[in-house]
Amino acid sequence: MDRVVTPYEGSGHRQWDPDAEIPAPLRLHRTPVSPRWVDYNGHLSESCYLLVFGDNADAFFRYVGIDERYRAAGRSLYTVQTHLHNRREVTEGEPLALTLRVLDHDAKRVHVFHEMHHEGTGVLLATAEQMLVHVDTHRGRACEMPEDLRERLTAVHRAHAVLPVPEVVGRPMGIKREE
Repeated sequence: MDRVVTPYEGSGHRQWDPDAEIPAPLRLHRTPVSPRWVDYNGHLSESCYLLVFGDNADAFFRYVGIDERYRAAGRSLYTVQTHLHNRREVTEGEPLALTLRVLDHDAKRVHVFHEMHHEGTGVLLATAEQMLVHVDTHRGRACEMPEDLRERLTAVHRAHAVLPVPEVVGRPMGIKREE
């Protein structure tokens, strides 16, 4: 059976180094716009924005130690909410560079923010805000993260706390009405 495969499965990725400086924000994923991601309007399809952000999240997961071995032990992070903001169109072959910052975390949840930029021009193309929950995949329930993962997330969060919170974080969606 075919399934979605991220670019990092079974391959090298940036490993956690407890002595290394943590970039703010993290820059772990770059990719050109694949021809398979372009829709009938000639630009990146809306579902593929989320696909690219998902690949960015996977690079982050692996950076903090959530890889095949971690998942084989019956634990993972699941996305429970995503809020996308599409800002600019991007077409086939254009280079994308993604960032990720940890906005907050607790024993079971991680709140992250992604930015997708055009790698050549630096123009902001889209953002994604996500709430992730740590899950015991055998039981199908949320569970606390192991201490070593929480320590890594704390270190990343501390490094990212110097960044301003993006204006769109936590904003509800709706139509503003004149009263």
